Amino acid sequence: MIESKYAYLKQITKQLYNMKSTKVDKQLDGTTPPSVFIGTYNYPKVFAGPLLAPSYEDSAIMDNPEAWVNNSTTQQEIISYRLNLVRGKQTIGITDLENNYIEKLQEISMASKSIQSEAEFNKKPRGMTFSAENAPHGPSAVLKKFDIDNVKWDHQLEKTYYDTDLKAADAVEILHEKDIPFSQIQKAFSVGTMGVKDNRKLVPTRWSITAVDTTIADRLLDKVKYYSQLDTYRVYEFSSLNNYYAILEIPSPWQYEWMEAFLDINGKGTMIFTDYENNKGKKEYSRVGGCYYTAKMAILEQLERDKLQAGCIVFREADENYIPLGVFNVRENIRHAMSSPYKEFETLNNALDYIETKLKLTVKDFRMAGDLLDDIIKHRQTTLDQFF
Repeated sequence: MIESKYAYLKQITKQLYNMKSTKVDKQLDGTTPPSVFIGTYNYPKVFAGPLLAPSYEDSAIMDNPEAWVNNSTTQQEIISYRLNLVRGKQTIGITDLENNYIEKLQEISMASKSIQSEAEFNKKPRGMTFSAENAPHGPSAVLKKFDIDNVKWDHQLEKTYYDTDLKAADAVEILHEKDIPFSQIQKAFSVGTMGVKDNRKLVPTRWSITAVDTTIADRLLDKVKYYSQLDTYRVYEFSSLNNYYAILEIPSPWQYEWMEAFLDINGKGTMIFTDYENNKGKKEYSRVGGCYYTAKMAILEQLERDKLQAGCIVFREADENYIPLGVFNVRENIRHAMSSPYKEFETLNNALDYIETKLKLTVKDFRMAGDLLDDIIKHRQTTLDQFF
């Protein structure tokens, strides 16, 4: 399924390459939001480098996904921010952390605000990139020279950097509990600032997002599994960036299904992709990619806050104007939904009937494409039949 999903999204993004990204020469003086990007190509020797804005103004908003949904930033505004970021890169082995260039990237990842920067490229940066997992960015080129101004580090990120006996997963958990934004944790994780000293390495941005999502979710689930189960049905919902999300919580031990529908985007047909886990969790990589893990993490944050356990079914519809912007879109929208007032229902049918009034497809469409929701409905019906 993951191959068919990425093929579908690739078809969607083809026409986006007609958009205009920023144009810069071989010399670029400006700022970094702060932002870094590690690619997957040619792993374990990867392209690593900063994302740079061709302006001395504060560029923090250009790589601050936590602020975009909260501030009702439009899809076009986000794309504009991102296509004005220039990716500089050099080829680096993932364990080659003891060099001046990587140290600069590590400083950037731990910075508390935008940093003035100077870059010289081998050639004029060209192109742009859209991805299902990562936020877009503008043109890129190999760096010939790169320098940054003095950096003020975030205090919590600095502490985990200097603690070379602290495991990376423990560092992620500590930073999350200290309310360090996810995007900051992920960037610092990706450039090897966390973990036992000899185990530190570069982690491609795409992989680091899933790694941090999974680490936080696993730690939260270890607590949530011991909480009392929800005794009614709840529906959380939110619409933003051409997406509608409904999260159905049911009275049961932890179980989870992610269901997403892309509604005939660019005339490519309507497709539904799903994946799930039972109370024992998931061992293999999700067939729908990183959105599975980031939604799970956002839901578990709410269950931990409320000290409750529940089963969770996520319905997502992306409409015909949707553009892939990266998994932050899922994380921040679901976080917003889970922080909003919920609607409560006495029965599963009542909850599903409500959700169906908000969907363009039917609940049956999702049920037939998935696994867990169908099993839950069948189980509830069997129980009722036995009762009567």
